[in-house]
Amino acid sequence: MSKVTEVGSDGTRRSLVREWVPEVPVALEFNGLSYAVMMATPADLEDFARGFALTEGLAKIPADITDIAVAETDLGWIVRAQLAGLGVDKLTERVRTRVAESSCGLCGIENLEAVNQPLPPVPAHAALAPEAIFAALAKLRDLQPLTGRTGAAHAAAFCSLDGTIMAVREDVGRHNAMDKLVGALAAASANPAHGFILSTARCSYEIVEKAVRAGAARLVTVSLPTSMAVERAKAAGLGLWCLARGDSVLQVSTPEV
Repeated sequence: MSKVTEVGSDGTRRSLVREWVPEVPVALEFNGLSYAVMMATPADLEDFARGFALTEGLAKIPADITDIAVAETDLGWIVRAQLAGLGVDKLTERVRTRVAESSCGLCGIENLEAVNQPLPPVPAHAALAPEAIFAALAKLRDLQPLTGRTGAAHAAAFCSLDGTIMAVREDVGRHNAMDKLVGALAAASANPAHGFILSTARCSYEIVEKAVRAGAARLVTVSLPTSMAVERAKAAGLGLWCLARGDSVLQVSTPEV
């Protein structure tokens, strides 16, 4: 909480007390190796680590991720977890590549190739009813307490096909909110293909890729998509709806089933 002064266009001033959205460094360690440091809101960090591992391809299934431990330090937070399965090779390769990134230009080419790797096809699914989107949007704000207090957090929600919101996660980062939601669904053994994900974020290609890797079949965002997001969604068969408002939504990509 901080005291601030609000200045009006007519020169009037008034004192306010505002709450800021928490943003701190969160280090993710897998199998004792430091993988990434993310700026995030320190809540639901077990979900964050689990979802991050799944959407980044470090884990294929939730059972590959075990022994998640969260610790606060003077400098931020550390989340440690153990990985099994195919993700172990990707983890060690990523650590090796990151160490070499400042020493040659080849890693840039490798990263470009990684961005263009084909996504797995999403499960076959029927198109989403627009009424379900409007129903979820009408309820979402009431389920965003951090946004309500600070006005500066993103949210990702999982909704049933009739628009009932089943789970919500918030974070200062839009990707983090998505990872937290994916982790929460994995912990609950919920199948993302049985509903749709609703994100308050701009629809970048990363949001699309995280949704697809999580096993989702439908994604709705409140903002417009990028060109690459559209391309990746169509290639994977993801049902994509964007610029969702209370009375309209853009149908961008729908399945042909």
